[in-house]
Formats: sequence, C-alpha cells, structure tokens
Amino acid sequence: MTVFLVDDSAVVRERLADALSGLPTGQVIGHAQGVAEAVEAIRRIKPDVVILDLHLLEGNGIQVLQEIKKGSTAPIVIVLTNFAYPQYRKRCLEAGAEFFFDKSLEFDMVRNVLQQLH
Repeated sequence: MTVFLVDDSAVVRERLADALSGLPTGQVIGHAQGVAEAVEAIRRIKPDVVILDLHLLEGNGIQVLQEIKKGSTAPIVIVLTNFAYPQYRKRCLEAGAEFFFDKSLEFDMVRNVLQQLH
C-alpha cells in the first residue's frame, strides 16, 4: 500500500513517516506542503492512500480533497488536522474523505487505519 503525505509542517510529515515506517503494510512514496504541488503529485504518482491536513501553505486540504476525488482511481483519504471542528468533519466526509481525525488527539489512529486497510 502506497501512502502520500500532505501537510505544511515538515515536523508532522517526518513524524508520520516515522510512525508508518514500522508498518509492513504502508510505504510513504511522497509528500507535499501546498495545494497545487499535492494535486499534481497525487495525480502523477497515484498513491493508494493520502494523509491530508486541512491547513496548507497556499489554500487548504479541502481543495486537494475535492480535486483528487474527481478521478475514477481516487485514493483513500485520511484527513488528519488540528482543525477537527464538526463543520470541517462534515464537509470533508461529504467531499469524499473516508476518515477524519484530530491531529492532537487521534494521531495514532492513522497507523491503525492503515493496518486495517491492508
């Protein structure tokens, strides 16, 4: 299973990559910190799973989510954000995200989900 990380924080991307490196089921194949960069790379690389933050350098994760869910080979999207407000959760799930987690409280859930998806 291939995983692509979208987060504006290099520290968070590194922490996610470290957390997933011990999994036999997931391989991080790329990362981005902005909307345009993320959409282009995801379309080109075609990962199985995208871990997506809502706050990005230019724009937001909802823009990325809407764009990458348009295709017939859309990846599974796990939103992982510090902005885990009910209205964002609803909007992301309606736009096609399969999972939505609070970065400060549910960070480890990403690893659990990837294990279950495998």
